[in-house]
Amino acid sequence: MGVKQNSLRIYDTKRTFFSKIGSTFSKIFEPTREGINNLIINSKRNNVLKSFKICQNVKEQKKAIADKNFEIYYSLYMDAIDDLIINTIYKKVRANVASDFEKVAMGKYYNVIHLKENDEVEFAIRKQQYLLTLDFDIVKRTKKQRVYDDYLAFYISQQDILYKKLLKQYSMKLSERIDINRKVEVYDRIFDVLDEYVSEIVSLKNSKDVDIVKFYTTYETYEVGKLDQIDSLSKRLVLIAMSRKLFTHSLPLVVAEKLYVRTLKDIRNLIVDTKVSRKRESAYQLLFKAIEQYSDKLLSVKMYWSNDEDKSSFVKFNNERKKLEASKCADNINDYEKKMQILFIKSDMKCLKKYGDKYYRIIKVYKSKLLELGDLKSLKNSYKVYDNEVKFVKLKNFKKEVLNEAVC
Repeated sequence: MGVKQNSLRIYDTKRTFFSKIGSTFSKIFEPTREGINNLIINSKRNNVLKSFKICQNVKEQKKAIADKNFEIYYSLYMDAIDDLIINTIYKKVRANVASDFEKVAMGKYYNVIHLKENDEVEFAIRKQQYLLTLDFDIVKRTKKQRVYDDYLAFYISQQDILYKKLLKQYSMKLSERIDINRKVEVYDRIFDVLDEYVSEIVSLKNSKDVDIVKFYTTYETYEVGKLDQIDSLSKRLVLIAMSRKLFTHSLPLVVAEKLYVRTLKDIRNLIVDTKVSRKRESAYQLLFKAIEQYSDKLLSVKMYWSNDEDKSSFVKFNNERKKLEASKCADNINDYEKKMQILFIKSDMKCLKKYGDKYYRIIKVYKSKLLELGDLKSLKNSYKVYDNEVKFVKLKNFKKEVLNEAVC
């Protein structure tokens, strides 16, 4: 009689149908911390976008209430993105499981945090800009056109407000008593912020302003390839010109004038320091362009002058320039350009001579240029006898040049 043997069959629970279904449902209904954060951000983003639309269309009587509600939703929205960085991206970066996008985001966040040590106001503005840009990148990655279009108007509006606040903050710093090195740093920051705004925000706008479109087209030519000193300074002029249209109140006329003066100083330094004749000629052409733009965009609309002598000098210069432009014709274009260059150089020399020997190096170079243009003559040390009297002619001795001495 055979003995019936019973055996126990063991099943792999991970491979059964019901276990697979259970695992799938677990993934769906058991949200991770990152998933929760994304849900919260989506909710906060939708709320702030709805509130933003209401503020755009609300009647004047209810605008104060709408603006207050928007500020509440906006604050909650900023906190949600900040929480995403601290509780999700930061932990993933530390665990070395973060994506390239998350690593870059974390690196930029550290750069913003460091601003808090020096300037609380700048830190608060830069942090908001960073959080908005981070979420804007997330929205773009969703590839949902409707969501992107709704967010774009809000994003541009908020960034406009924040950039204006930032430039106003820098303008206030320039009015304080700070040393020259600190001032140079602030000037550089203003140029960097203007460059950043044009590159990141103006490029998103569909501007109808003819001047802005023209300036932006010129600006785009400097975005290709590596820029040399001439290109960098020329780009500055474009940024200053655009700032007079985009940030009239955030960058007052007095600050814009300082930006022009700083740029002119840098161009003069380049003219003096360069040893290559072709590069020096390009620097001269940029100088003429800068003086022309400075006169047309700023000095011609300047209402208050520090002294009457400066105003009279500008009026005289402008009148002479208009006379030359009126006499311009196709037959004497070379003569016209030569006379205009002489006028610009003499005008700048007159301005610099007020400071004594401070600008002797650039003045010496200017005189060489006037000699080249035929406006000055070179006299050698010599003498002549008139009625048995000796008359000496001697050139003025210039101050000895110091290596690496600043021109301006």
